[in-house]
Amino acid sequence: MHLVVHADQRQFTVRDSGARLTGTGWTPEAVESHRIGAEPGGLAIATARSDVVESSVTLLPSAPVLAADAEHVVEADLPVPSGRLVISGPADYPSQERFFSVLPGLYRARVSYVPAGPPAVTWNEHEFGEHYRYVVELWPVEERSDVEVLRQGATVWDG
Repeated sequence: MHLVVHADQRQFTVRDSGARLTGTGWTPEAVESHRIGAEPGGLAIATARSDVVESSVTLLPSAPVLAADAEHVVEADLPVPSGRLVISGPADYPSQERFFSVLPGLYRARVSYVPAGPPAVTWNEHEFGEHYRYVVELWPVEERSDVEVLRQGATVWDG
């Protein structure tokens, strides 16, 4: 599923529809290294811009090959007990949220930051920061794992 999300406050979330994120996942390590805030109900994904950003969410049967063009890649667990994922920006109204159905269970989420041009929709040319496509790949897992950075991009973005 290809998406354009309003990443107000330089983030958007992928979460179980029954969960609300509290911001507790934004630990110093998450901000400086992971670029995702992992919480029991979902993930907040940091973006390089407070703007509309391109993303995609793909459900796979198993772990994918690491994307060669991704500058930063991180994985974390994503429990989806309801079987319904919600993808949204922090300022989105409920009518603006996007839903993605999966089998209920525990998933591993890989978030890859792939350099890209501006989205094909209206974007804020006055907002600073690089354009990326935020690729979220999910696959079912049996056991929980810690957050793991597979490829470390620059720890501080310009801007």
